[in-house]
Amino acid sequence: MDLIDFENEQTLGREEAAAKLRELADQLARHNQISFRDKGLKTTVPVPDQVTMSIEVEVGSDGSEIEVEISW
Repeated sequence: MDLIDFENEQTLGREEAAAKLRELADQLARHNQISFRDKGLKTTVPVPDQVTMSIEVEVGSDGSEIEVEISW
């Protein structure tokens, strides 16, 4: 299988970012897959029933970051 590497960084309002997280969570919970568009092509990735989830929080004087990683 070819490697699919999709990365998208954008500046959003806090509420918009929360809505995108809810959309991703809904895809995982309801459809057992995630879908995304890249360069006009839709890609769907199946997600198994068991995943590993990691949450990392960094707080610093020059900025803060929350990183959520789901792998399988």
